Amino acid sequence: MFIVTFTVQLKIPGSMNCIIVSDEPTGKLLNEFVNKASSLNLSGKFSDPLKARDLLINQQDIDLLFLDLDLPGMDSFDFIGSLSYQPNVIMVSSGDKDALKAFDFNIVDYILKPVLYSRFCKGVDKAIRYYSHKQTSNIPDNEVFIKRGSALIKLKIKEIIYVEALENYVTLNTKDEKFTILFTMKGIESQLPSDIFIRIHRSFIVNKSVIQTIKENDIDIIVGDKPKTLPLGKSFRELLLKDITLMSR
Repeated sequence: MFIVTFTVQLKIPGSMNCIIVSDEPTGKLLNEFVNKASSLNLSGKFSDPLKARDLLINQQDIDLLFLDLDLPGMDSFDFIGSLSYQPNVIMVSSGDKDALKAFDFNIVDYILKPVLYSRFCKGVDKAIRYYSHKQTSNIPDNEVFIKRGSALIKLKIKEIIYVEALENYVTLNTKDEKFTILFTMKGIESQLPSDIFIRIHRSFIVNKSVIQTIKENDIDIIVGDKPKTLPLGKSFRELLLKDITLMSR
């Protein structure tokens, strides 16, 4: 039998410093929304992307950037690419034709105009999860130790592809190995970071990065280089869809 010891200590994120780079009236609307959000601290509002760039170059404590794709004077993708330090970016646009290109630049969210407050909040919630991940990603305790006999084997949390419940045990499945441990699903779910893992079924927790396809009653994931299908519970499906970035008209 394997015994697992979790040493993960997740830090609850504080307020994020943000700036707005947008023309009116979108900039004014975003300003109003930011002022309503207790998790955000507005550090500046710009209609000139060059002035915003100067601030980002000289002040690297900006955690979130609201960037209007339709700004004149400088291409927004060139703007992002010119930054040596890139904060989390929520992009706002009047159309969806550049959405796929935007996600190649690792933006957090892509919001269509006119920006609704509910949609703004969803994007901010997603940014908070990214921010939390950045705050903890370099901490060495983002790992577990699996006891095998008299030895302790270190396993990085990101190497866990999915967790499966088996009566009074659970299995931690990686690309190459499977570890069976005496643990409850509720207990292990509370220990795994929610920015990396999500529960999709009463018997399954999955690493979000391996999800390939979401269907009505199951999902397809990649284990190493092999596809695998896992069941998707009805009540968990709604939570999963809220967690992902869904492009729709």
